[in-house]
Amino acid sequence: MAPSATETTTLPSRPDDSKASLKVFGGGVGAYKEMATVSFEKDAELKGKDGFEAAKYPHYLPTWNPDLKYPPLVPFEHYDHGKDADPSFPNLLKDGVKTSELTPTIGTEVHGVQLSSLSPAGKDELALFVAQRRMVVFRDQDFADLPIKDALAFGSYFGRHHIHQTSGSPEGYPEVHLVHRGAGDKSHETFFQTRTSSVAWHSDITFEAQPPGTTFLYALDVPETGGDTLFADSVAAYNRLSPAFQERLHGLKAVHSGVEQIEASRLKGSIVKREPVMHEHPIVRTHPVTGEKALYVNPQFTRYIVGYKQEESDYLLKFLYDHIALGADFQARARWAPKTVVIWDNRVAVHTALVDWNNGQRRHIARITPQAERPFETPFKA
Repeated sequence: MAPSATETTTLPSRPDDSKASLKVFGGGVGAYKEMATVSFEKDAELKGKDGFEAAKYPHYLPTWNPDLKYPPLVPFEHYDHGKDADPSFPNLLKDGVKTSELTPTIGTEVHGVQLSSLSPAGKDELALFVAQRRMVVFRDQDFADLPIKDALAFGSYFGRHHIHQTSGSPEGYPEVHLVHRGAGDKSHETFFQTRTSSVAWHSDITFEAQPPGTTFLYALDVPETGGDTLFADSVAAYNRLSPAFQERLHGLKAVHSGVEQIEASRLKGSIVKREPVMHEHPIVRTHPVTGEKALYVNPQFTRYIVGYKQEESDYLLKFLYDHIALGADFQARARWAPKTVVIWDNRVAVHTALVDWNNGQRRHIARITPQAERPFETPFKA
C-alpha cells in the first residue's frame, strides 16, 4: 500500500545529500497514475477487432518486461543548446514556414518544418523557441515513421534519455515512454465511477534529481477527436503573483516523490525497472537559457514544503496548484492529429492529458524525455 502520513522512506544518499531520509506526507496515487495501463488486448491491437483497425505502428506497442532492472541514476553535466541559438531562428523558421500562436503566452502551431531534417543550428533554435513558447505543435511530421533508433538519436541532442521506472516501452527501446489506450478499451468507465475529472496537472518525473527539459510527444494512433493535451505556462503563473508573494516563495524547497508511482505499479502487478527516489527542488526555478522564473510544483509528484508543518505545506501547495489549474488565461490546448509532434519545455510548463472520448478509438503516443540540469533558483528581483 502507499506510504502513510508517518512513514519514512530511506533512500540511497547522493554525494550532495544532506539527508538520506525524507518523509512522505499523505501522498496518494493521483488520477494520472490511476489511468496508466499495464496491458492490452493483443488481438485487437495486432489484428483489429469489433470494427477497429489494427495498430498502425505495432512495433511501438508497449511491452512490460519484469526482468528489466536499472541502477540508480547518476548525476551528469547537462548543456542546453538553446544557449547557442540565433534568436531570429533562421534555421528553424525559414521562408515559407507558417506559424500560428495558440495563445499570447503559450503554444505555437508550426507548418512547413520537418524536424528530422533540422541541422544542429536548427536544433539549437528549436530548444530556444520551445523554451520561449513553452509548447509547440508541429504538423505533418515523419517522426513516427523513422526507425526508433533514429528518433532517439534526434532526442539525444537535447539531453540524456530518461528510462521510465514503470511505463511500457517498445521492445528493445526502454528509452521510449508509451502512452497507450488500446482499441475498444473501456477502462474510463470504471475510472469515472469514482471520479469527476481526468485532469491531472503535472510536469514529468520531477522526483528525479535532473528532471527533463525539452520533451517530445509524437502521435502514432489518436482518436478522431478528443484526447487532447492541455498545457499551462508556469512562467506566466509565477508572474501573475504579487511581488510580495513571489518573494515569499523564493528560498522555499519542496520534496518530489516517485514512491507512489512505484507503489501504484506494484499494486497493479506491473513492473518496476528502478527503485523510487525523492528529491528536493526549489519552488521557483530559473530557466538556464531565458532566465525566466517559473513555479515548479505539481500535485502528482510534489509532496511537501521543506521546513513547513504538514497543514502549512498543504495550504500553500493547494493555493499554487489551484492557481495553475484555474489559470485558463495562461493555458493552451494541443489537439492531436496523425503525424503531429508536440514539443514542450518541462521546466516552464505543466500539462495534463484528457480522457474525454468514449468511442473506443485507440490513443497511442510516444514520448522521448531528455533530462536537463538540476533545478536551481536565482535571487528574487522585484
